[in-house]
Amino acid sequence: MNTMATGYGAPGRMVAHNMVTTQFELDGFRVVRTLGVVRGIVVRSRSIFGTIGASLQTILGGNITLLTQLCEKTRSEAFDLMLQHSAELGGNAVVGARYDATEVMQGVTEVLAYGTAVVVEPSR
Repeated sequence: MNTMATGYGAPGRMVAHNMVTTQFELDGFRVVRTLGVVRGIVVRSRSIFGTIGASLQTILGGNITLLTQLCEKTRSEAFDLMLQHSAELGGNAVVGARYDATEVMQGVTEVLAYGTAVVVEPSR
């Protein structure tokens, strides 16, 4: 199958976001090859200014938008790295996608996006 012709991804590029699922099957497609585990890892620390700003937001209560934005940006970067890793292996989809986060030291967090890179083709 020519992945360039289908528009579902190609080696050296990034898998399309709509070709990723937490399920182990992608609706409307069948897995023709499993390529293995792929991951994207980002390690991020808060700046002193972000820490002070977030501390001030905790006084008021509610959503701490500075930390929400930092977390969302970090998850997005890890997710995109996982999609690039899949494309580098020749995948055009990722199944079983998951996130994990670990505080590696105070104020420094690792975010891991991982899943299984696969080659899929439309179901007949």
